[in-house]
Amino acid sequence: MIAISACLGGVACRYDGKSNTVEGLKALVEQGEAILICPEVMGGLEIPRDPCERRGNQVCTQKGKDCTAAFQKGAEAALTLLQENKITMAVLKSKSPSCGKGLIYDGSFTRTLKPGSGIAAELFSQNGVRVLTEEEWKEEKENSQNA
Repeated sequence: MIAISACLGGVACRYDGKSNTVEGLKALVEQGEAILICPEVMGGLEIPRDPCERRGNQVCTQKGKDCTAAFQKGAEAALTLLQENKITMAVLKSKSPSCGKGLIYDGSFTRTLKPGSGIAAELFSQNGVRVLTEEEWKEEKENSQNA
């Protein structure tokens, strides 16, 4: 069993009310091999909501509203769910201030990327959960099929 960002599994929970469906990941959920998580919604944020980006240890909207507490609360709730279900791998949405791994938007709202991870991805990694972006998951799947 793995965890998947809900938006990747077909749930319209992104900040703009849309999804980022990856059919292979959605199929894992339908087959009962994965659970869906959205740390942002789990933290109490609405759909749709103002876009947020990470600035250091804070997550803020473009208008400057600090949403860090909601992101932290959601990350902690998602981690608890993973731990309760003994899930040790999560496929998370790249570049997100919550789920991004390796590269995230820099807080300028200019689509500029910087090294770093989202609040949930960081917390998961610190607690022994293997985090993959959807791109990394696709690469691993492709490599295993070609092996």
